[in-house]
Amino acid sequence: MQGYRVCRIQPRLGAAPRHRGRRASPLAYNESVPALESLPEAVARLDEVRSEIGKVIVGQQPVVDGVLICLLAGGHVLLEGVPGLGKTTLLRTLARVLHLKYSRIQFTPDLMPADIVGSMIMETLEGGSKALKFQPGPIFANLVLADEINRATPKTQSALLEAMQERTVTSGSTTHELETPFLVMATQNPIEMEGTYPLPEAQLDRFLMKILVDYPSREEMNVIVERTIQREEPDLRQVMARDEILSIRRACREVVVAPHVREYAVSLVLATQPGTRDAHPLADKYIRYGSSPRGAQALVECGRVHAFMRGNAHLSADDVRAVAPAVLRHRIILNFDAHADGHTPETLLTEIIAATAPPR
Repeated sequence: MQGYRVCRIQPRLGAAPRHRGRRASPLAYNESVPALESLPEAVARLDEVRSEIGKVIVGQQPVVDGVLICLLAGGHVLLEGVPGLGKTTLLRTLARVLHLKYSRIQFTPDLMPADIVGSMIMETLEGGSKALKFQPGPIFANLVLADEINRATPKTQSALLEAMQERTVTSGSTTHELETPFLVMATQNPIEMEGTYPLPEAQLDRFLMKILVDYPSREEMNVIVERTIQREEPDLRQVMARDEILSIRRACREVVVAPHVREYAVSLVLATQPGTRDAHPLADKYIRYGSSPRGAQALVECGRVHAFMRGNAHLSADDVRAVAPAVLRHRIILNFDAHADGHTPETLLTEIIAATAPPR
């Protein structure tokens, strides 16, 4: 799948041609947008990826879609859920289906930064001489699972988050680049807080999405137990390779974003900022700090991938609305009144998103 290209939107029929001294005709953003080349083929391939993952992961489709969105948008994802819901298995299965290098880091209080990024070791060369050599750590992989990230000390967390942001690791005077695609999926256990170091809110903002992993339904639970009884290892096949993933990622970045949809993403972020002109009344009452501009960027980038996965070559307000909870839930900080009145980021965002209408 090579050569993804977006056809430019043409002016409305009957518009006057451009001449010097004349104002150009406006683009018809609200009319039908030509599709990306090979878009149906790319969507079919992504459907195959989800189908292969479904051989191992029962249900949890919003979680699977969220991880795929972060991978194709070039960001990282934070998963929160109780143990045993398949978070670790999901990323391992995704690595097998996409034929990507996978590594897992189990975070503990005694984990050091060098255990993640790597360290210099003494190597004996031919002739008996010795030299320092960089030994890469587990961060040098395409898909990295940071299991129970809140159990490591802030110093170790910062080493991981720096590598996530810069996509490089510096050892001495040498900088090593991480291979693309690069996705960190961090997990948190919400039921055990003893001996943990919660991620600072400023560092949570580095994750593109925060996805909540819920319990499976009764039907899904029966399927899980049935597969356990059968004890048959699923036969997973490789659906994509690295170059194909990067090609689809480039195609997602060419999804058209109309001005009114961009304005809608900005309006959603401004509605969460208390004390501003565009703030929602609930934000003024219950939110201490709202989303940063990084939230608006994430809404557009994740919305583009969501639109692409649905087979659309343009971003719509529905796409932005669909990804908004996962993009914004970790970017707002509630005040004491919100906790006292029993509010959560979910309850507040639900009302704010419903009350924010897209511009027309």
